[in-house]
Amino acid sequence: MHIKRALAGRNAAFAALLLGMLMAALDTNVVVAALPTIADSLGHPAAVGGVTAGFLLTVAVATPLHGSLSDRWGRRRTFVLSVLIFAISSLGCALAPSMFALIASRAVQGIGASGLIVAAVAGMTELFDRAGLVRRQGWLTAMFAASSIGGAPLGGLLTAVAGWRAIFLVNLPISAMALALGSRTIPRRSGPARRPFDVLGAIMITIVGAAVVVLGTVPPLWTLLLAGIAVLAATTFVLVERRAASPLVPPALFADRGLTRAIAVTALSGVALFGTFTYVPLAIGAGPATTGLLLLPMSAGQLVVTSSFAVLTRRKPRIAAWGRFGLALGVLGMLGIAAIPLFGLVAGLLGLAGAGAALGLSMQAYTLIGQAQAPRDLIGAGMATLTFARQLGGSLGIAIFGWISAGASLPAAFLTAAAILAFALIIAPRDDPATPKPPHGTPHNHRPAPRSGPR
Repeated sequence: MHIKRALAGRNAAFAALLLGMLMAALDTNVVVAALPTIADSLGHPAAVGGVTAGFLLTVAVATPLHGSLSDRWGRRRTFVLSVLIFAISSLGCALAPSMFALIASRAVQGIGASGLIVAAVAGMTELFDRAGLVRRQGWLTAMFAASSIGGAPLGGLLTAVAGWRAIFLVNLPISAMALALGSRTIPRRSGPARRPFDVLGAIMITIVGAAVVVLGTVPPLWTLLLAGIAVLAATTFVLVERRAASPLVPPALFADRGLTRAIAVTALSGVALFGTFTYVPLAIGAGPATTGLLLLPMSAGQLVVTSSFAVLTRRKPRIAAWGRFGLALGVLGMLGIAAIPLFGLVAGLLGLAGAGAALGLSMQAYTLIGQAQAPRDLIGAGMATLTFARQLGGSLGIAIFGWISAGASLPAAFLTAAAILAFALIIAPRDDPATPKPPHGTPHNHRPAPRSGPR
């Protein structure tokens, strides 16, 4: 009976984390189709891009902060706080009387969304063993994929049926369900009760994230200035983290070569895969309806991989090998998309399917490697660093491929993405993590007690 209650508690916690991930991923692009209607309703059409940009900016810069806070406070407290921030800001978005009030509410909503993302990937590590993580990781990736694919159409449908404010109101019942499921089942604090917060590190990483996110949206002169600011802030951040008593991104994370390589590969795949997706419709060169149909192979490739990953890893359990296979598929996918001018849409469709499968495989494999390799008391910081690397890589990729496609051609952008993935394949981890790492500072022959249920 105790085992059944513990399993039911873990499943309820997982459902809560899944709902949180759904809201955070869905609100990334659910407003895209509604932006013209929002501009007509609130005015200031020139500022409507801030509705999306404000959300993406705060998601990126707040992710490392949530990783540190979740290690300090525990997953449950940060999850509950993130849900409350997300729900209140969603209500603020729905009631916004002006464009600038909506942008401000969206920025606050991004803070809550980043906490929900970190809670999902870090909280699962405390709930399940390796086999359980493999079985459930596909759900998170599938949720992310479905939200990315269906977010804009859902937003357009809600806007047509109930008005654009309904886009934000639907978050309220989902938030209530997430709180009801997770407020008692998600693990409590597992790290030290008090640690000094790395204020200077937070400022530096905020500057880095903000500079990179807006890099591709400014004139060339500002691009050079922002790139210089990002490099200077990143250098300062590294120096600060080496001396901080409780660093935001602990240097101890990079003592493990497997974790270091997983973070580097995640950043590179973010550049190549997320960065190029913005330009796929341009490469197809068809109308909106036709493009939507032609993008189905990418969705199919991603969904097939995410739904079958647990079965595949039972037969071939080496996660690192699956990660490298995903990167190789990505290389072939980018080459296929680049070959559209030469070989037509057949090459493009095969390339899109490969790119979708690559995204699904790489996200799952390197998240699982990160969850296994990060020290237990730094799991929040480790997962936040992994997520931040992917987000920052995607923003950097959008800027890089925008410059390439403007100065050369779209095929050149996809060929560059293939080269980036090929390099990621070279440096990708070769050794498969067998067991989660003990807390930082604990001898490696120490075996942590098995988890019997939520704490």
